[in-house]
Parts: sequence; C-alpha cells; structure tokens
Amino acid sequence: MTQLHDLTALEQAAAVRAGEASPTELVEHFLARIDALDAGLGAFVTVTPEQALAAAAAAEARLGRGGELPPLLGVPTAIKDLNNTAGVRTTFGSRVMADFVPTVDDAVVTALAAAGTISLGKTNTPEFGYPCYTDNDVAGPARCPWDPSLLAGGSSGGAAVAVAAGMVPFAQGSDGGGSIRIPASINGIVGVKPSRGRISNAPLGADVTGLGTSGPLARTVRDAAAMLDAMSGPVLGDFAWAPPLPAGETFLQAADRSPGRLRIGRYLESPLSGVELEPEIVAAFEDAGKLLESLGHDVEDVPRGLVGPEVLPSFERVWALSGTLLPVPPDRVGELRPLTRELRARGLAMSAQAAMESLTALRLFARRFLQATAAYDVLLAPVVTMTPRPVGWFDADGDGAEDFERNKRYAAFTALFNVTGQPAVSLPLHWTDGGLPVGTMLVGRPADEVTLLALSAQVEAARPWVNRHPAGWDYTR
Repeated sequence: MTQLHDLTALEQAAAVRAGEASPTELVEHFLARIDALDAGLGAFVTVTPEQALAAAAAAEARLGRGGELPPLLGVPTAIKDLNNTAGVRTTFGSRVMADFVPTVDDAVVTALAAAGTISLGKTNTPEFGYPCYTDNDVAGPARCPWDPSLLAGGSSGGAAVAVAAGMVPFAQGSDGGGSIRIPASINGIVGVKPSRGRISNAPLGADVTGLGTSGPLARTVRDAAAMLDAMSGPVLGDFAWAPPLPAGETFLQAADRSPGRLRIGRYLESPLSGVELEPEIVAAFEDAGKLLESLGHDVEDVPRGLVGPEVLPSFERVWALSGTLLPVPPDRVGELRPLTRELRARGLAMSAQAAMESLTALRLFARRFLQATAAYDVLLAPVVTMTPRPVGWFDADGDGAEDFERNKRYAAFTALFNVTGQPAVSLPLHWTDGGLPVGTMLVGRPADEVTLLALSAQVEAARPWVNRHPAGWDYTR
C-alpha cells in the first residue's frame, strides 16, 4: 500500500491540488516519522510542529479561496541550521549559538515559503558548516540511515538524512566545498550545487569568497529541479547572479527534455596530490562512464595538468577566512570544537596580503580551468575518495589540524567546482556489495543547470533509484 512518504514531492503537491491529501495530513504524517525515526539518525536540531501545522492550516485556507496557487503548496521540507529562520532557533551547529533566534529569514527561506512549502524544522549541520561530516555539540552526529554506525556526510548531513529516511520529501542544503554533494552521495539521494549566483545569499551572506550557495536535496531529479525553481533568483544588491532562464522556462521542464548527444569528460585530477580512490569509488566512476556511453554520449578523459600547485594552499587559506567573521565572543572561543578553533585561528593570523593573493589565485585558476574544459558539455568525477567513514573517524584524536587533513583527503574533488562556480550534481548510481550508496558527480558548464538536469534525468530513467530505501522506510503509525 502506498504511503504518503512514498510519494515524491511533486506527487504530494499534485495530491494536495487534487484534494487527495491535505497539507495538514502531510505535515502530521512527516512529523510522526521524525518523531519515530530521528532519535537514531540525528537529522534534526529543532523540530517546529506548531509553526508547521499553522502553515498547513493557512495552505488549506488558500486552497479554499481558489485562484492561482504556488507550485509546491502544502509540501513539507526542512531548512538547514546554517540558515536564518525568523523566530526559530538557529544554532549554526555550535553550542556558542545554541540559544540564538534570528529576527529575519534568509532569502532562500522566504523563497521556499512563497513556493508553498512548509518547513518542519532545522536540520543538523557541523559547527559553522566547516567539515565534510556532520557532528556537533548541540545535537550530536547525523548518521547514515543505510548504516547508522557511519557518518552521514556534511555539512548538509541532516538534510540528506531527512530526505533519505523519508522524514521530508526534499530539503534545503548549502554547499561551499561539497556540502550538498557529499551527503547526497553517502545517503543515496540527489544533491544539486547550483551555479554561483543562481540562488541569493541575502540578506546577510556577503559572498566574500564566492564559494557557498544553497541548493536542493531530493529523492528524484524532477523534485530537485522543482525545488531549484523555487529557490532561484537574485535579490537586489547581490554580489553575483547567474543569468535567468528564458521567459516561461523552468528547471523542471529541463528535467523532462532530452539532453541530446553530449561530450563528457572523465575528470580525475584533484588539487590534493597523491589522492588514491578506494576500489568501490573507482568502480562507481568507471560504471558511470560506461552508463553514459551506453546512452549515446561521447566520453573521454580530460587531460591532466589543469590544477597547479597554488590551488590547494590558496583554497585552504580562503576556507579559513570565514572564521574571522564567526560571531563568537572572545570568552567563549574555548567552547568551539577543535576544527573550528584551528580554522578560526588560521584565518585571524592571516595577513590581508595573503588573503587577497589567495582569492586572486583562485579566481585566475577558475578562469584558466573553465577555458581549458570549455569543449566539454559535462564533466564526470568522483564525489568522495572513500566509502562512508565511521562516527568519530575524522575527530577521534581531538586535533583540529589532523581533522582538517582527513577532511581534505576524503573530499578531494568537490571543492574545485565551488572555486569555478559551476553547477554540479551527485547522483546515486552505484551501490556497494554491502548495500551502501556511492554517488557520481556530474559538472555542467557555468550557469548551465539545464543541460545538467536533462542529463541527470536521462541517467535516472536508465537506472532508477527512487525505490531503494534504507531500513525504517516502511514505518507507519
């Protein structure tokens, strides 16, 4: 028997419009799943049942009035706890901010509400979003629902777990170095990092580094595309913005069209020297290349030598720069986790000259890289270098510097495309013999989410994954 959580987000929206399910039924159903499943998985930091039920009642009143309705009316979602939500606790994964309640919404929160979605709460994230795994002193680790002894990835780990375990049909995440794609890979779902400037970081995001952006995590490409439609668009005053789609076109429409025959480059050069891929990661990469060839695309290796020795140290310095802006009182610095303290200290010790040289080096590299790979419609690359790591693997010795080194070795490919600003997606195309998902990364040309989504939907149709579920999926009240 089909349950409400078996429906995709778009199917739930259609059910609301057809009167086959009400927003209140959806909200109550997913709140019950959070209550039953989340204690063992750590997807949420804060759950907001009162606000969600009030929003559901407002959505039903809107249905009763008729007229034009937003596209995702009544569909539950969740907001990452790095994003400000007016009147709802926003901890940034830090006990220093455990009681902080913003007075404003981030623009992406406003946009999702305007599209009709209903947030059920705030999803788990590491402290200030620094590492590629999710664990903190507020809510503990986010655990992979396929094997709860393993970390769910980060920094959008809670969002990915919530989607993979069926606690919400899709969720908002953010990605400054792989933070959507990594947890999507680990949890067996779709994660899209949009182009730089596609989604606004207003009102407080200053875009100093240009690395981070919000994006969707979903079970299907079409759901991710619909969520991207809802989130996209600039706010006056944004530092950068991607060119809009032609009038009347949507990303959801892109997911319903053929990509045509594409030239796809296999990319295996990381900024981190000496990177070795685990056999399962190699198998996933090779399998994805063969699948793309079977779909009629031209697949070839991208020449090496595109990443110079300046890229990794420049990225490390730029990554640490954000630590200089952390809202941490001097007398509470000792409460930060070791990795946060390490990166904050590096940022504060950096000279203005070193910071500007690093930013400049990354922007020059991005221009050269994009020009060198311009002949390819899409790049194919690994998401991570290893299968999911056990809880405690990154920070077992309490050394922030070693924690950072392990992050770099694990996530050696994703951050490159935050530097270039290209759109990228993780798709769950491979599964280990032990039943763990391994994502495949596809990277589009700048501002070309359309081709990327069309190809992703084609791949999904050839090898569907929506009916693969972790334990607990069939839970009913």
